[in-house]
Amino acid sequence: MIKDLETAIGYRFKNIMLLQNALTHSSYANEHWHDSLKSNERLEFLGDSVLGMVVAQHLFRNFPNRPEGDLTRMRADMVCETALAKIAEEINLGEHLLLGNGEEQNGGRSRCSILADAVESVIAACFLDGGMPAAESFISCFVLCNVPGDKPANLDYKTAFQELVQQKKNQQIAYRLIGESGPDHDKEFTVEVTLNGKVVGQGTGTSKKRAEQNAAKEAMEKLFHK
Repeated sequence: MIKDLETAIGYRFKNIMLLQNALTHSSYANEHWHDSLKSNERLEFLGDSVLGMVVAQHLFRNFPNRPEGDLTRMRADMVCETALAKIAEEINLGEHLLLGNGEEQNGGRSRCSILADAVESVIAACFLDGGMPAAESFISCFVLCNVPGDKPANLDYKTAFQELVQQKKNQQIAYRLIGESGPDHDKEFTVEVTLNGKVVGQGTGTSKKRAEQNAAKEAMEKLFHK
C-alpha cells in the first residue's frame, strides 16, 4: 500500500522508514509508543522550511519585477493549509496516515490541518532520503505548478497588516501566545497582537502560526475595515 503512495509522488525511498515516520500522526504515536517524538511533527518542522525556501527561490527567479510584498503573498498562497491539503487529496495521502483511534473517529483523514502537516512531513522525508533534488522534485510537481495570479486567494494577513501599519513611522507590532488547550495531537492556540502596546486583535488556530494569522486578520478588520 505504501508503494502506491511512492508511485503517486513519483519517488522511491531508499529508507522507507522515513516515509512511514512522515505518515505517523502524533495521536498514533502517543497511543502506541507514548512518545510524540516518534510522530511526524519534527519532519513537519523541517518540511515547512524546505518548502518555503524552494518556493521563495522559484518566485524570486521567475518574477523579477514583483516587489517583496507580492512575492510574500504569492508564497503564502502556495504553501497555505488549504493548498497543501488539496495536494494531499490529489495523492490520496489521507488513506495512508497512521492515526489514533480518537482522531480516526473524528474524521482526521480528511482534516485539512492534518493533511497539510503530512504533506510537509513527506517533503522532509524526501529531503532526508534523497537530498534537495528529491524534495525539489516533489515541490515542483505538486506545488510550483500552482503559482497564483495577481490576486492571491489566501492573504498573508501578518505581512499585509505590517505593510499597512508601517506606512506610519515608529509603529511596533508584537504577537503573544495567551493560551493553549486540547490534547497534544489536537492543540488549539490563542494569540493576541498588539500595536504600540495596545491589544488590537486576537486569533485562534491549530498552530501558533495560524493563530497569529487570525489575530492579524482581526486587527486589520478593526483598524482598517478590511
